[in-house]
Amino acid sequence: MKLLTPVVLLLALQLCAPAAQVKKAVSKSATPTPAPKAGEAPARTVVCIDPGHPSEVASGKNVQNGTSEAHVDWAVASKLRDLLEARGYTVVLTKGSEDELVRNKDRALVANRARAALMIRLHCDASEERGYAVYYPDRQGRAKDGTTGPSQGVIDESRRAAEAVHAALADDLGGALNDNGVRTDMQTKVGREQGGALTGSIFSDVPVVTVEMVVLSSPQDAQFIKAEAGQQRMAEAIADGVTRFVGPTRTNTQGRKN
Repeated sequence: MKLLTPVVLLLALQLCAPAAQVKKAVSKSATPTPAPKAGEAPARTVVCIDPGHPSEVASGKNVQNGTSEAHVDWAVASKLRDLLEARGYTVVLTKGSEDELVRNKDRALVANRARAALMIRLHCDASEERGYAVYYPDRQGRAKDGTTGPSQGVIDESRRAAEAVHAALADDLGGALNDNGVRTDMQTKVGREQGGALTGSIFSDVPVVTVEMVVLSSPQDAQFIKAEAGQQRMAEAIADGVTRFVGPTRTNTQGRKN
């Protein structure tokens, strides 16, 4: 093979230089993914966690068997957030501290603005029963300001979400707590008063389920959920339910159809 003349060699070096510079520039362009623009789907799947109370309905601070609903809701929500973030989800909380008062309508609006794939509402019950139950809206309700909702699309997806979350709870909590099944908002006092949907469901543009994790008036249930191990186990079960419904990459673009 003949040697290149000096002129040819110089031209070859000039032509190769831009390619090398481009390759080097690409290797340094590891910039964060920009935030989505209006109308675009979020880059990562968003899950909204709503630690129930204090709200306009109740404070949740009444102590039952050594703990309160507001405290348990916040403790489990914090653990659930960490678990979901570790699985790659973006997590939005409806409040910033255990004692922060947020109206139920505003809680739903937090999930709507985040375009969450699912809103998980965490509560504790007080009744003659024991154990957990998962609630979802199976019909529209009417809020005090006249707003009706949720849409049929949200109702259908909320049912699927409730079934997925309940299945995970049943698998993960077997033997620890009683299983009270999947129920509807209509089976709650506030839901009945509003025609069949809780306020957090009426204003929700995204699938929404309410998990009554335990019955705090039951000493056995309270003993379970007061312990950090019980809170962690509950959070892991709910996280499994979220994953069953949402999946690793799913996003929600469902809008209101009222």
